[in-house]
Amino acid sequence: MEMHEISTEGDKNEGDVEASEPTPEAKTEEEAEPDHYSKLQSPSDDIYSEAYYGGAPGKEKADKPAEGNTRLYRAVCLLLTILCLVLLLVVIVLSLKHVAPQRRCQQCADGWLTFGRSCFFLSTFRLSWNESQRNCSARGGSLAVISSQSLQVDLILPGNMQYWIGLRQNSNTWTWVNNTALQQSYWARIRPKGDCGVLDSDSPPERNWFTAPCHTYTYFICQLQM
Repeated sequence: MEMHEISTEGDKNEGDVEASEPTPEAKTEEEAEPDHYSKLQSPSDDIYSEAYYGGAPGKEKADKPAEGNTRLYRAVCLLLTILCLVLLLVVIVLSLKHVAPQRRCQQCADGWLTFGRSCFFLSTFRLSWNESQRNCSARGGSLAVISSQSLQVDLILPGNMQYWIGLRQNSNTWTWVNNTALQQSYWARIRPKGDCGVLDSDSPPERNWFTAPCHTYTYFICQLQM
């Protein structure tokens, strides 16, 4: 009785094994696996293609800001260049205005005054007319020759001073030390007798010349052409 039961169980197990063998179906499932991989491969290709083609519009959008930045950079450079040129021009103009007065001052030596294109020296000691002329010649110039009204006005200095000028009478003709004839005169209404000209700084410039004997002593004005 026991052996029969055991065999029955064995038969049952054997039948169960035969009934549970799904060999063809399992093999079919393994063969179906490549289809799943193929389905996975296709979407990957689509993803790569979408990433490639999808990036192109973004690149075009990126190029537009870059082009705009280039134009802005060029405009800023042009503006800075124009500003630098304007500043350079202003510096040049200011430097010329600053140097010009210094150059005029440097043309005359210390103790000399600049009027027009000449340097003038006003003595602080007295000499005769001839001695004054020799003193001016030793300085490289001569007694002053007043050839214009503007110079006549410029030589009017404060203080009651009389100066020899380069004007002398020869044979009733007044001439300057450079041998030019007297053209424009500023004689005072009353003048003493004498053959040499004197400028009186205390009188109005229209009438501040008078005459004096050439041997008398007074101050003098030297003139040096630049």
